[in-house]
Amino acid sequence: MPRAEAEIRVACVQMEPVVGEKARNVARSLEFIEEAAGEGAKLIVLPELANSGYVFETREEAFSLAEEIPGGETVSAWAGAAARLGVWIVAGIAEREGARLFNSSVLVGPEGHVGTFRKAHLWNAEALFFEPGDLGFPVFATPLGRIGMCICYDGWFPESYRLMALQGADIVCVPTNWVPIPGQDPKREAMANILCMAAAHSNSIFIAAADRVGTERGQPFNGQSLIVSYTGWPIGGPAGATEEVIVYADLNLSDARRKRNWNEYNQVLRDRRTDLYGEMLGSDARIGWR
Repeated sequence: MPRAEAEIRVACVQMEPVVGEKARNVARSLEFIEEAAGEGAKLIVLPELANSGYVFETREEAFSLAEEIPGGETVSAWAGAAARLGVWIVAGIAEREGARLFNSSVLVGPEGHVGTFRKAHLWNAEALFFEPGDLGFPVFATPLGRIGMCICYDGWFPESYRLMALQGADIVCVPTNWVPIPGQDPKREAMANILCMAAAHSNSIFIAAADRVGTERGQPFNGQSLIVSYTGWPIGGPAGATEEVIVYADLNLSDARRKRNWNEYNQVLRDRRTDLYGEMLGSDARIGWR
């Protein structure tokens, strides 16, 4: 009997939110979701803070654009699209919990809200508005496979991806707002792309990173959204640096688990020297890859 495989089409939406124009941004995201679903995508990733924009001038502005999860209007709109189209959506959103704000991402599917991730590593002026994430690096079991999330600067910390891989993640979705890095050769791919490729290879996971484009209140963004195979090589994108576009890839999530054995001697998660360092890097998350 043939085995059931996790063959899906993944889409990363590279769009240009406008800070403060939440209704416009949500409407635009729903247009992209419709388009991606029409092209057969089952997992659709949107950028960081896709509904609000990124460069806030004051905490009051950030707070006014934030919503509770999952009860807010944006998550409700995305969940409605997921139910109608039969897709799963990962998207960045400013989350409000009481008086606290988080730079978060949500995973919604045909049955509604699946889970939330809160950005653990805050970049630059984000620390003026947001609290550091307090939910760890959860992995969510879905009919598509095991899905993890991180956001932008989290990708500079190898622990982020490793903890999700050790919990059994097949794919990590990265809503992001990458910015230029000092010393970056404009003729080369973004440093963020290189980090995604390294993390995918060293953990045997797929990575789908959706960046934004444009310049917001003087801050330019990189674009170059991409989807990376468990081998470390891109299978979708990178996109260009300036245009709104959807990056697609057809992949088999089962390969993230089945092909971790690189040869008859080496398997990247099994070969860890846990006699020299903690199995879960100090996290209380449970091992799920074995």
